[in-house]
Amino acid sequence: MTKNLHKLPPDLPVPVDDGACDHLPGMEIPPVALAATTGAALNVAEASHDGPAVFFFYPRSGRPDEPPIPGWDDIPGARGCTPQSCAFRDHFSEFEALGVRVFGVSAQDTEYQHEFAERTKLPYPLLSDSDFVLTAALGLPTFEAGGMRLIRRLTLVVSHGRVEKVLYPVFPPDKNAEEVLAYLENVSPREA
Repeated sequence: MTKNLHKLPPDLPVPVDDGACDHLPGMEIPPVALAATTGAALNVAEASHDGPAVFFFYPRSGRPDEPPIPGWDDIPGARGCTPQSCAFRDHFSEFEALGVRVFGVSAQDTEYQHEFAERTKLPYPLLSDSDFVLTAALGLPTFEAGGMRLIRRLTLVVSHGRVEKVLYPVFPPDKNAEEVLAYLENVSPREA
């Protein structure tokens, strides 16, 4: 059995900004279609044309009936996918009130994501970049753990098909939704 996935240990190592996302501000979102937990593929470029969207990338969600990857808590920025996802769930109505769409993205397959979304009652879609197509197109940072290639935790605020704001590294992950909301509430009005 794994530890409580909803709580973060107090001694997690803090990730440092290694510059791996410095190229993202202003970048155009590529027209990549990713499988979604809604059952249909979602074109990520089109997802932000009707209004702003938040894409939060996370390494992988765990399951309460599975042991964690050995050394997972020792990898800076790895632990915290459930608290991060649940924080976006808990603040979802605030994002909706601002007209902002929310998407979680990981390299896990849709079946795995679907179980996680149902178990944690997520009101927004999770997108699978299991082939790393979007990751490669955007040049997102990845890392290896437990024999898997995973996407580093980062969040993009996208508007009019371009990256408007990058949050990287994200720490602590359970405060990410609040950070994004604070940014969205304080940013100047967007062009129509």
